[in-house]
Amino acid sequence: MRRRSILLQGSRTTNVVTVATAMVLIAVLFVWGLSGRPLASSAAAPRACTTANLDVWLNTNGNGAAGSSYYDLNLTNLSASTCTLYGYTGISTITQAGIQVGSAAARSSAHAVSVVTLTSARSAKGLETSTAHNTATVVLQIADAENFPQANCVPITAAGLRVYPPNQKESTVVPYPFVTCAKSGPRVLHVESVQRYVASQ
Repeated sequence: MRRRSILLQGSRTTNVVTVATAMVLIAVLFVWGLSGRPLASSAAAPRACTTANLDVWLNTNGNGAAGSSYYDLNLTNLSASTCTLYGYTGISTITQAGIQVGSAAARSSAHAVSVVTLTSARSAKGLETSTAHNTATVVLQIADAENFPQANCVPITAAGLRVYPPNQKESTVVPYPFVTCAKSGPRVLHVESVQRYVASQ
């Protein structure tokens, strides 16, 4: 009986060790699994700003230089949460009927591309003033149509601009009449990447 009791005790001890080892392995696997999971949504990076949530507006007080005028095309975040912009805005010239004329804007590498984070412009009282926190700026160069040979340009008065915010497939229209080229080829428009908004003086 004594020998049997010792054997049974040894068996129970082995079982306890086995169970403890299994529990340690489960704990290690659980911790490893947590470390491989993505961060909680509250810590996730802000989503990209969509066309529907942006107010796109043009500061028509342009600056002229060397046969071109430069304008600030601004994008204000009207959504209820923070969002980001990165890259270039697609811009083309349109007629009053909404038909594109001429070539779309060429990209300018005047400054490095960077992420611009925009807070919401909403407040309990309505919309706040456009600031560097909720608005980004795209510098738009519009060349004088008369810079190009008339036969290659065919000057026409455009009704405005069709604007695609960075990485968006939906566009919005910004009314602004100016003389452009009806023919594609001449690059009347040039656009810089989005940058932090700076209020005009």
